[in-house]
Amino acid sequence: MTVNPSPRHLRVAVVGGGPGGLATAIALSKVPNVTVTIYEQASELREVGAGISIGSNTWNVLELLGVADTLTSGHPTWVILNMNGRSGEELDRREKPRDETKRPPVRTQRTKLQSALLAHVKHGVIQLSKRLIRMVDKGHEGVELHFGDGSVATADLVVGADGIRSVVRDTAWPEYEIKFTGTTIWRTLLPWDEVKDLDPRFGITGWWHTPTTHVYFSPVGEGLWEIASRAWQDPAIHSAHKKSWGVPVENAHVESHFTEYLPSIREALARVPPGGWREFAAFAGPELAQLTAWDNKVVLVGDSSHALSGAFGSGAGFAMEDGWILAQALAYWKNDTSKALPLFDAIRLPYYSRMYAHLASEADKRAAKLRAMGNPTFDERVRNKIITDGGKDMSWIYKNDIGAVWKEWVERLEAAQDGLRTNSHRKDERVL
Repeated sequence: MTVNPSPRHLRVAVVGGGPGGLATAIALSKVPNVTVTIYEQASELREVGAGISIGSNTWNVLELLGVADTLTSGHPTWVILNMNGRSGEELDRREKPRDETKRPPVRTQRTKLQSALLAHVKHGVIQLSKRLIRMVDKGHEGVELHFGDGSVATADLVVGADGIRSVVRDTAWPEYEIKFTGTTIWRTLLPWDEVKDLDPRFGITGWWHTPTTHVYFSPVGEGLWEIASRAWQDPAIHSAHKKSWGVPVENAHVESHFTEYLPSIREALARVPPGGWREFAAFAGPELAQLTAWDNKVVLVGDSSHALSGAFGSGAGFAMEDGWILAQALAYWKNDTSKALPLFDAIRLPYYSRMYAHLASEADKRAAKLRAMGNPTFDERVRNKIITDGGKDMSWIYKNDIGAVWKEWVERLEAAQDGLRTNSHRKDERVL
């Protein structure tokens, strides 16, 4: 008779209480013999930012986490516009195919996603005011985490869900370096009623471009409207502090970057109340060779694992997919991290590698087009920025079904194990 051993008890420390950290904790709470604790540096759990996109890939993982029905707020984004911010010319209009049997793509408030996830995190799991300052590899005893308040915790597995400025990653991968991309983002929310008189197109989710800047407008539900404006400056000349994330900034400073835009857009920016803007400096880093470290005692999820600075607009979805896959891998291998973490790596690392390759390819194509133009006009440079439906198929990201991905991997693992059993049986027969 074969006796299946019960899973080993596993102490998991999740560093970071954003969507990735919360989703990881929710998924791990369903794995037998796992004790999970979230360590969040903030004194209160709150999202920094404005809006967030929830597409098919994100809905898929929210369903698997049991959270989808809790997220009920948002603005359907069936139509996406790309406009010339100076002339108002419509450059591209993308209408997504509608499937009434599935949840619609929405733009919602980041706080609404956080609240939906929090509703499914067990009481006592989150510890606040826990700013991680260093980690120590204690070998077979696990990983020791030291926090800014002087407290110390020990875990068998540390999950770095602490974002693009990850302390976990910087500790376990000390040579890794992120750099300022040259892009600065300013975000805010304000009532739609305060701007709806300016242009009816502002009620449609869309980007308004100049060659080196853009302004993103979108309703986010519950009568609120989002502005996310970006400006790029040569990082060889302009610098930014690594900690510049969600800091207040003067209205005049933001508006000074968008003086070339249509009067209606400039007026929309001017209607942001004083103190309403938050500034985010965009950093990015190179592709990692693996997402696990310290003999499978440390693993990265979300932005910490692929420092791409929101290049695909689905970072929360990626992070939640990571957390769910990690939990499935641990459950499959009965909390044996020596097997579960390499499996996680095998599933998620190629996915992020493909993202890096895609971004490099698109950048090369844009640069080649600009060179071919010779001396492009303002409008030609704007058009060159736009990715239209004629580009590469991106369904591998935006329609990713992480549940189906896991099912395929289980089938692959079972087939490999069946093959090993068959070979072992044949060897036994030859011995006999």
